[in-house]
Amino acid sequence: MSQLINEKDININSFNVSRFKMDLEGYAAHLIINNEKDAQAKLKEKIIEFKNKKIGDEEAEIFAAAVLKEAEAALAVKGDVFEYQKSGASMGEFGVGSRGAGDFYVHEKIGHVIGKTTAVLDSSNLDDSGVVTLEKDQDYLVVTVDGMHSRLSAFPFLAGFHVAKAALRDIYVMGAKPSAMLSDIHVADDGDTAMIFDHLAGIAAVSELSGIPLVTGSTLRIGGDMVIGERMTGCVGAVGAVNQNSLTARNKAAPGDLILMTEGTGGGTVTTAAIYSGYEKAAAVVDKTLNIDFLIAVQALLDSEEKWQTQIHVMTDVTNGGVRGDAYEISKEADVRLVFDDDALLQCVEPTVLEMFQTLEIDFRGVSIDSLLVICPPEIADPVIQTIKTAGVKMYVVGRVEEKQAGKFDTALIVGGVEKEFKPMFREAAYTPLKKAIGEKTPPDFDGMKKGIDAAADAAIEKKERIVKRIRNRKG
Repeated sequence: MSQLINEKDININSFNVSRFKMDLEGYAAHLIINNEKDAQAKLKEKIIEFKNKKIGDEEAEIFAAAVLKEAEAALAVKGDVFEYQKSGASMGEFGVGSRGAGDFYVHEKIGHVIGKTTAVLDSSNLDDSGVVTLEKDQDYLVVTVDGMHSRLSAFPFLAGFHVAKAALRDIYVMGAKPSAMLSDIHVADDGDTAMIFDHLAGIAAVSELSGIPLVTGSTLRIGGDMVIGERMTGCVGAVGAVNQNSLTARNKAAPGDLILMTEGTGGGTVTTAAIYSGYEKAAAVVDKTLNIDFLIAVQALLDSEEKWQTQIHVMTDVTNGGVRGDAYEISKEADVRLVFDDDALLQCVEPTVLEMFQTLEIDFRGVSIDSLLVICPPEIADPVIQTIKTAGVKMYVVGRVEEKQAGKFDTALIVGGVEKEFKPMFREAAYTPLKKAIGEKTPPDFDGMKKGIDAAADAAIEKKERIVKRIRNRKG
């Protein structure tokens, strides 16, 4: 019988300190709460240590100052959606993830928090999987998963609410109707067990508002007993179904099409920007993000007598990388040129959110604003806008699709009558103090890094093939 792991494969000397990291935000909060002297100097020392000395002294100083500023801002924010009732029992103390009495009890409470849904089987049944009924005449199963915003760990409800919206958006923009959601949540050993419930309450809120059941999930600790701290991470997956005539994809954009966008209020990114920038109107901004307008807008298209989704060429959500990122990807996939009007784009950001962007000098064109972007033939643009407007969501024409032309930008933005190149930066627009400290510039050794990435990807494929071959060649 062939072995999957040989002794010669194990080399303890291959381990190095770069594999072991710390939670800077948790450490910074600890320093602040305990009124530690020289907090910035201590944090700077840890940054240099755990970056394995790959960061300069001055850079580490700037980095540490930004981390402290964000940690202070997060500790200062108060309000119902920002706080949760703690249980007083940490994940480790109560045995969550340890598959014993405490873990079983928490899973019972998870079903209690989510409640009974419209699913055939859901979390209240304490079964291994959820079961839902699919509609007739559906040709394809659509599956997606979205990770929660990594900076919303200290705000479980908001993290859950926004990641649930994100997962459902990804199903809807394919022209599909979501059928069910699933969740995965990991909390470090010292995190209060109540973080699980607050996070699931956020997901369940979207579930109730949208009518899409949350049917199953998983809960574990990050690193078991080996990781201290209160960091939380997780994801929400969604499943839907679609008829082949309704399926939309980015490569269907065609010259002559118009580009439409709904008014966006933002989600996890906008929430993070408001909280961690210490924005004085953070609570008002976050409140604006708590809606399911995007889902309502697409559902209106799916429910329309005209079945507009069968005539629309592209639907997507303006999220990671902002509209300039989406424009770049659509242009590349469909081999077309996209031209946007900047004044029209300004209308697509909810005024309270736009005021924050302008005050904090954040480029809204390069961040997630959670708008629905539709590309369709011009003859159906007005009725599509009216359908969505009737559902209570604003929508505007923001641009057009053309054939690519030599000497012209593949993606362009018209500002004050002048056409400018409209392309993504190396990173999305910086929307917190720490992101601004890091910047958006391409690193000087980017091409060298890509070679390393290419080699690592090829090695992973070879490893997969090697292990698959071993398993298939087993005897007995």
